Amino acid sequence: MLQQTIDFLGKRKLAFVFSTVLMVASIVSLATQGLVMGIDFTGGTLVEVGYKQSVELAELRSALTEAGFDDATVQHFGTTRDVLIRLKPHESVSSAELSDKVLAAINKKTAEPADLRRVEFVGPQVGDELAEDGGLALLYAVFGILIYVAWRFEYKFSLGAVTALIHDTLITLGFFSLFRLEFDLTVLAAVMAVIGYSINDTIVVFDRIRENFRKLRHGAAEEIMNISLNETLSRTLMTSFTTILVLIALAALGGEIIHNFSLALLVGILIGTYSSIYVASSITLALGVSQEDLMVPVKEGGDIDNMP
Repeated sequence: MLQQTIDFLGKRKLAFVFSTVLMVASIVSLATQGLVMGIDFTGGTLVEVGYKQSVELAELRSALTEAGFDDATVQHFGTTRDVLIRLKPHESVSSAELSDKVLAAINKKTAEPADLRRVEFVGPQVGDELAEDGGLALLYAVFGILIYVAWRFEYKFSLGAVTALIHDTLITLGFFSLFRLEFDLTVLAAVMAVIGYSINDTIVVFDRIRENFRKLRHGAAEEIMNISLNETLSRTLMTSFTTILVLIALAALGGEIIHNFSLALLVGILIGTYSSIYVASSITLALGVSQEDLMVPVKEGGDIDNMP
């Protein structure tokens, strides 16, 4: 019996049920209520105001809510004296009228009047183009990874890796849909980063599996893959743990402007670490990968070339 510590793949049926539940919940949420698109995709108005002294964002949010701007996003912009307010489109109201109403609303709550710095309108057409380009970028990334892994390893590994990427992306998007968190360009960038992180972790595992398939000739495929997962476990956990510590700090202390970005990365890395072990490897094993798939081909006439 070859040495192994944790029987990861022995729990693959339980992991399959867990992943299926998460993916079904994500699909249902995305299909029924979709994503809460940010101003980058929907269009809207940006209002930047400035103060001579620091201002509390809670007061401004309260004032805007009372004025009927429930969907307003308020964040510090550069310093605690500069504030950026994002507003969803309001029909039959021009940007100038909207900015005047916002300025009047926030001035009711603060002792010092705000200084209007700029007003910008983002049209919905721009938002549609960004949404389409963002979706295409995700598809191109997944397709490129499919080709790369198939070329570097074998098509069974490629299908396992891409299944894990779809799993990670879908659950991350489902998380934002289920909890009604705003999805903007920074979150899209985080999803793209999750894809890169997940495939890197998966390739590290696949490299060790390929190495052990060629070195350990007498074990079953499941046993050799379990050994490989145990050998890469410390590296996987340390990488994920240190990254997660940074993301927790960013989500808690980084402010509203990067909160959702940090949260998307945090969810994606947790799911990506899990999928590298239980999804990518399990799918590859289910497809029937074996030592023969990864053996280095013997060159015909090699014995003749080596003769003196």
